[in-house]
Amino acid sequence: MKLSAFGQKFSGDSGIVELMDDLSTALRDNPDMIFMGGGNPGRVPEVETAFQHRLEAILADPGQRHSLFGIYQSPQGERHFRDQVADFLNRQFGWGLSAANIAVSNGSQSAFFVLYNMFAGVMPDGGRRSVHLPLAPEYIGYGDIGLSEGFFTATRPSIELLGDNLFKYHVDFSHLPAGDSIGALCVSRPTNPTGNVLTDDELTHLDDIARARDIPLIVDGAYGLPVPGIVFSPARPHWNPNTILTLSLSKLGLPGVRTGIIVAREDIIRAYTNANTIVSLSCGNLGPALAGPLFANDQILQLSREQVTPFYRQRAHQTVDWFRNELGELPFHIHKPEGAIFLWLWFEGLPISSQELYQRLKQRGVLVVPGHNFFVGITEDWPHRHECIRVSYAGEPQRVKRGVELITEEVARAYREAQATI
Repeated sequence: MKLSAFGQKFSGDSGIVELMDDLSTALRDNPDMIFMGGGNPGRVPEVETAFQHRLEAILADPGQRHSLFGIYQSPQGERHFRDQVADFLNRQFGWGLSAANIAVSNGSQSAFFVLYNMFAGVMPDGGRRSVHLPLAPEYIGYGDIGLSEGFFTATRPSIELLGDNLFKYHVDFSHLPAGDSIGALCVSRPTNPTGNVLTDDELTHLDDIARARDIPLIVDGAYGLPVPGIVFSPARPHWNPNTILTLSLSKLGLPGVRTGIIVAREDIIRAYTNANTIVSLSCGNLGPALAGPLFANDQILQLSREQVTPFYRQRAHQTVDWFRNELGELPFHIHKPEGAIFLWLWFEGLPISSQELYQRLKQRGVLVVPGHNFFVGITEDWPHRHECIRVSYAGEPQRVKRGVELITEEVARAYREAQATI
């Protein structure tokens, strides 16, 4: 069987493929595996109850039930849901949106595939443009989306040591590339994998740069503002006509319904919708049916602020404390947890690669994600790339605590082995 260039690229191995394969394989082969690698959200009882009530109401109403199961919706997404989202954003932030500014996707990942390839890759004049990531490390799922080589470029961050074993990445604006080789700027906020929240000033600066170059700023808000609102530091939601904001229902507790939301200028939404028709034909109905009324009455914001954010804030602080207690005097740093559902650990001078540490931990029954996968667009040989891992704290607390203990044991063993060879 001979595969096309597309076939070879998209059927091959990659970080996101390895991550999702590990999750599915471990679920099947080792139900006792401690999952600290994937992005599954935690179970927030009040949120589950809200969605349960919505599903029961839908199933009890023949009209709503038929609309859910028996009708193709528009590739832009069901109109009433788009109205509900636009009205919600206008009430909260005064953005002046209509349903024409909103599109629905079958999960954020499929939206990124279409959006990024709309703005980068091979251009009509034969030139090439990249999606530039101003702050690496960035989301593992971006890495293999591009249809051409050299699709992503990135800027190394500056690193601020904060004390108490914490550190923080910042955008190094002095090294952002100039020229017309960039088709879009993209940031996740909070950043996956680090939990970094770009400051309002950093985001404004990036927006100014994007507008001056007549390219979009894409803000991946899968964990962010306004919903699900897994943000622990002061931050304002950001949108303007030059911004493409993507949201998701996954981290609210609905990863299985695969619903992403795109907020953008009308011409961008039209272009996305045309492409999405070819790629997906239409959008799934379940996510909009469950969440639409919660946008309409602002309950979704209440759930985010009163249930989701406190749930993850407490889990983050608890897990940081566990790591501090267990790792003790080992040379470790934790990225300041400002949001999302992960901790980003940096073991300075780690004598084995993060990939080998991942393999050792997998044998011990705990899944993490090796850090090198997240440095999308960084091609230089930077040792820091191989000294970091991403761990999720969204699981059941006692299992997370046991995972922390196993991680500590393997990291300590790596340093002992290296010391023994000196």
